[in-house]
Amino acid sequence: MNQTLINRRTLGITFTTEGACVRVWSPLAQSVGIHLCKQDVTIPLQNDGNYWQALLSQVKPGDTYKFVLNGSFERPDPASLAQPDGVHGPSLAVDIGTFVWTDADWGNLPLEDYLLYELHTGTFTPEGTFAGIEDRLDYLVDLGINAIEIMPVAQFPGTRNWGYDGVCPFAVQNSYGGIAGLQQLVDTCHRKGIAVVLDVVYNHMGPEGNYFADYGPYFTTRYQTPWGNALNFDDDYSDSVRRYFIENVLMWFRDLHIDALRIDAAHAIHDTRETHVLREIKQYVDELIRQTGRPYYLIVETDQNETKFIASLAAKGYGMDAQWNDEFHHALRVTAGGERSGYYADYNGIQHLAKSYKDAYVYDGTYMPRRARIVGKSTAGHAGHQFVVFSQNHDQIGNRMLGERPSQLVSLEMQKLMAGAVMSSPYLPMLFMGEEWGEQNPFLYFVSHSDPALIEAVRQGRKREFAAFQGPAEAPDAQDEQTFEQSKLNWDRLTTEPHRTLFRYYQTLLSLRKQSSLRHPDRESVAVVVDELRQTLTLLRRHTQPDKSVETVVCLMNFSKEPQVLTLPSSERDWHNLLDSADPHWRGPQSAPDVVASCESVTVQAESILIYTNK
Repeated sequence: MNQTLINRRTLGITFTTEGACVRVWSPLAQSVGIHLCKQDVTIPLQNDGNYWQALLSQVKPGDTYKFVLNGSFERPDPASLAQPDGVHGPSLAVDIGTFVWTDADWGNLPLEDYLLYELHTGTFTPEGTFAGIEDRLDYLVDLGINAIEIMPVAQFPGTRNWGYDGVCPFAVQNSYGGIAGLQQLVDTCHRKGIAVVLDVVYNHMGPEGNYFADYGPYFTTRYQTPWGNALNFDDDYSDSVRRYFIENVLMWFRDLHIDALRIDAAHAIHDTRETHVLREIKQYVDELIRQTGRPYYLIVETDQNETKFIASLAAKGYGMDAQWNDEFHHALRVTAGGERSGYYADYNGIQHLAKSYKDAYVYDGTYMPRRARIVGKSTAGHAGHQFVVFSQNHDQIGNRMLGERPSQLVSLEMQKLMAGAVMSSPYLPMLFMGEEWGEQNPFLYFVSHSDPALIEAVRQGRKREFAAFQGPAEAPDAQDEQTFEQSKLNWDRLTTEPHRTLFRYYQTLLSLRKQSSLRHPDRESVAVVVDELRQTLTLLRRHTQPDKSVETVVCLMNFSKEPQVLTLPSSERDWHNLLDSADPHWRGPQSAPDVVASCESVTVQAESILIYTNK
């Protein structure tokens, strides 16, 4: 393990008391220089056999520069911290250590206590900036959120993008507020008790402004991904590519005080070396944790149902702390009456939802028809907090042709039921921005490329993707600024009904999650009873209190369109009503009894959830 990487960045420009350290990897170049734009001078760098470097007194914070390769063409720094003029312009020298932090008392939250809220910086607020998010933090605290998950912020082309087209992994999007704006946001979040999760992309680079191949073999032809050649984690020259991304991970944690990373599509990170790059990243993060005394978490997105991602290092896994569990979402959406085409075709509804409550994965070593093969591994031995669940996220909304949210597809009653189904799960719950008030604006796919050929390729690709869609509608033009504007949240809806009531309902759910036995994401305590004919599901969760007494929480869910009578389990104590989504207080049709005796029956209204406790 390289201890230098734990302590500081070594790539790009870093500032020390002795001057500016300049370092760039370009192993096949014959010469590399740094062109200082303001001074209009080019200074040659020295080659140590692998990296080109120099210690310079001429470079100051705020200077713009490019690297000159082989004396013939200039490129932005691949480890640039700032791109003030976009992905094609010069890089900006930044002294990342000048920010004055006030979060010394912040120690991160236990992962099992995270209540996540996914947001996109550009569409979360009218301003579309980190400062705009900062202005809404009190709102999120009032809602009950304690962790925000920010979609990728690495510099991308233009000002409109989901973030997955980033081409400068170390540079923070200039139109959002840059690296200083993100530092300020994180510092304020910690002051208000909010953890910050950052979405990062280590499986591909975006198509515009991607100059990595000019520097060296950052990519390999061994594997193809949906975005082209894979990043080179196991081919010739891969040591320095791995180091590049390890440095990136450590920078977010050490220098920007990020609390957790969500690693996009980890299954598309191809690596056959003895130590997978994710495992090596975890080893470095563990060393950073040891040295700082502050926990940091790694969360992956993967659709392979392979527990090797979240198995511990000791168990020869990659050591990731948690993963997104799309299968819970798919089963829930089908149960709620959603379509059964595409990847939803593999999910039968309430039976699979019941399985996901117990086992996290629906396919855990069983045959998946769409893939025509056995998929997944058993999750036995993996804690509930290793799985993040949701009723919606950016992908499941934005990858629909018209970007419809569940609030546009199901009734208010079903929205409340789906929210209750997520919050009562033995996993980490996550909301998507605006869900809590039933936002009606779509979340569409949008870009702002400058290359006409690429713009047209995106348009044609979207048309092909949705060619089978039957109806008069066409896929919105991702390049059109109006597509982006339509995706912004409408905060004014919070003052109108039924949105205001739905917001209060979510507040109550989140409070309940914090204060009752629902707080403890313990899969081993879960029992599930399902009635497919009546479309009901009974979820029992037990937790041993500090005084050794056992609290049982029972969640009665009715996904049908008719009221259903369900019997509460046997208990030495009466059952007390914690939440009734059908209560008129939540604009529902009828309330259930506040107290019910052991083994007595209650009527669960159509598309509703009832939660009782025997505490």
